[in-house]
Amino acid sequence: MDWIDGIQNALAYIEDNLTEEIDYGEAARRAASSGYHFQRVFGILTGMTLGEYIRNRRLALAGAELASGEIRVIDAALKYGYESPDSFAKAFKKFHGVNPGEARGASLRSFSPLRIRLTLEGASTMNYKIEEKPEITLTGFRRRFEGTPADTRDQDYDLWITTRVNQYVLSGLAPDRETCWEIISDQTDDGYDFRIAWELTPFDRENWDDVLNDPDFTARYDHYTVPAGLYLVVETEKCMYPSEHYEELRRRAVNEWLPASGYEMDDRPELHKIHWYFRAGDDEYNSTRYTEFWLPVVKK
Repeated sequence: MDWIDGIQNALAYIEDNLTEEIDYGEAARRAASSGYHFQRVFGILTGMTLGEYIRNRRLALAGAELASGEIRVIDAALKYGYESPDSFAKAFKKFHGVNPGEARGASLRSFSPLRIRLTLEGASTMNYKIEEKPEITLTGFRRRFEGTPADTRDQDYDLWITTRVNQYVLSGLAPDRETCWEIISDQTDDGYDFRIAWELTPFDRENWDDVLNDPDFTARYDHYTVPAGLYLVVETEKCMYPSEHYEELRRRAVNEWLPASGYEMDDRPELHKIHWYFRAGDDEYNSTRYTEFWLPVVKK
C-alpha cells in the first residue's frame, strides 16, 4: 500500500464512522502506520489534530441537519457523540457562531471532508542529512499548548515574546549563547509540550540551585534529556526570520521526502536548533540567522 492509498483509507474510515466511536488505532492501521506516527503526520500535513478534524466534521454535519429541520437538538447531540445537550450547544456555538436552536435560517460554517489529490510536486531541491545524534540534555521552560505545532494560534510566538527574563538567564549561562533550541514533545490529540531551551555545562546543571541561588527562580526551569537517535536534519535559508520558512520545509519533508524514503517518524521529540540568537537593532547580524529542524525518524 502506498502513502496516498493509506491516508485515503484512513479518511474513508473516519467519514464512515462520524456517528460512531472512532478508533484512532484502526484509522492508523488502515493507513498502514502506527497510531502515534499517523497522528503526528496528520498534524503536520493539515495543521490540526485528528480530534479537531473529527469534531469539525461532526459539527458541520449536525449544523446541516438542524438547518434542514430533520432532527431535534437533543437527538443531534446524541448522534454526534456529545454526552449532553449543553456540551453540544457550547461546541456548536463555538464552531457555527449560533446556538443549535437557531440553526434554521442562520449562516452556518461548512467543513468539507479531506480528500487526497495526486498532484505534481517537487522538482525543487531540499538539502537534508540523515544523522545519528547523541543524547543531549537541554535546560529550559515548558508550556503545554493546544492543537498542533505552528498552527494559527501562534502560541509559541507569544511564549517567546513574554519570557524575555527567562531567556536572558539561560543564554547568559550557556557556553554557546547564540544557539538555542525549541523542543516539541509529548504530542497527543489534546496538544503538545513546547520548550525553549539552551545547552548548559554539566556543572551548571548539576549545581543548578546553587548557580541561581533562588529556589523560586530555578523552579521555572527543567532539565530535559532528549534520547539519542536518528534524525532527518534540514536547514532553512539564512535570513532575519527563519521561523517563517522552516514550517514549509517541515511540511515538504513529511509530504514529499518521507513517503518514499524508507523511513517513518519516531516518537522521540522534534527539535529546532536556532543558530544565532536575535540581536535587536543589528540587522546585518540578524540576516545571517537560520534554523535546523530535526525530525526523529527510524527505518521502516
